[in-house]
Amino acid sequence: MNISINNPENDIMFVNIPFITIIIAVIACIYASYSDLKYGLIKNKLTFPLIAIGIVLNGVYVLTTKDIFLFVEGCIVTGLVFVIGYVFWKMGAWAGGDVKLFTAVAALIPFYATAYYPTIVSYQILGWQFPLLSLYQFPFTVIINSILSMLPFLLIFVFYIAIKNKPYLIGELFSPLRKYNKNLVLTLVISSSVTIAYYISLELKFQIIILTLILMYLLSTIISKIPNKIKAIILSIATVYALINNWQITITGIVIIFISINIIAIIRKLLTSVSKQALQEDYKIDDLKEGMIPAYNIYENEEKAYEDKSTFFGRLKEGISSGDVSKLNSPSDKLIINTMAAGLTTKNIEYLRELRDNKRITDNFKIKRGVPFAPSILIGLLISLFIGDIAFIIEKILFAIIY
Repeated sequence: MNISINNPENDIMFVNIPFITIIIAVIACIYASYSDLKYGLIKNKLTFPLIAIGIVLNGVYVLTTKDIFLFVEGCIVTGLVFVIGYVFWKMGAWAGGDVKLFTAVAALIPFYATAYYPTIVSYQILGWQFPLLSLYQFPFTVIINSILSMLPFLLIFVFYIAIKNKPYLIGELFSPLRKYNKNLVLTLVISSSVTIAYYISLELKFQIIILTLILMYLLSTIISKIPNKIKAIILSIATVYALINNWQITITGIVIIFISINIIAIIRKLLTSVSKQALQEDYKIDDLKEGMIPAYNIYENEEKAYEDKSTFFGRLKEGISSGDVSKLNSPSDKLIINTMAAGLTTKNIEYLRELRDNKRITDNFKIKRGVPFAPSILIGLLISLFIGDIAFIIEKILFAIIY
């Protein structure tokens, strides 16, 4: 690398800028996690300076590479991250602080595992070089890993809330484990579908993972719907065939699938009824405060104001079952309160009081407890730095298992 500055100490400083920005990003995410857990917010005085520092430091570093396009590309990546975050904010999934923290991380670490931005660790496992990253730029890996990291964090968070305030929810959370007979049959259906799909792919000599996964899904669906006696025959033949060919992989696969089905069932329960009950509280309207997040959207028409408790997936399921596309739409009435992560405003609270006084709504108002997302961003960043892109790693593992 040619550096136009003659002072060796300055050379070392410029060469280490990528490492310095990584340290700054990790420390910032640690502080943001503390702030989000304790106060429920990520302060602008943290994120805005970080965005500026990241752009300036990388701009200075790019001077040493003599590749000005690298700086332009870094700014474009940072801008795209902000746009993606803004979309999630408009959807109500992320708070404004989360968007700005992602943007700050992108500004500080626009690239990783490249010629000018080396990794801070490098190691091999089973011949694979880690950190194992995908083709898209590093900030998008951080976003994907952070979203995936949200599940275990949410499980721990809801588990803590349930034990502390609503212990009866623990039994409901783990209720899928009591359906072990049903889960075992589903395990054999999936493992048999994998065996049949593998045999078909060998005979037809194609190794396209998407097509194989689609074939597995179709086979699982078909086998699940056939009569039990025929189903038992198919499962027996497929399982015996798999055991004869490789009993170690077959047994290991069945155990992994069975465990995965139970984990997915618990996660589904967590993300639906349990989290809804654990993270919702009833408040009197006079007790509402600015920033509290409504549990449901509130709509108003000439006759009344009402909560819309439907979900997108619920409307989607109803639309598919009824064949009525209009079921996918939200209510056509005027939206007066939304569930965006920014929460209630003073104006919202005053209008709710007015509606209550006019007896258009009751005095009970459901509030959704916000789940801190900064800890997931921290976990996602650390995974990205030391392990790589979880989605890409899962894809490679699936490909290795199938083929």
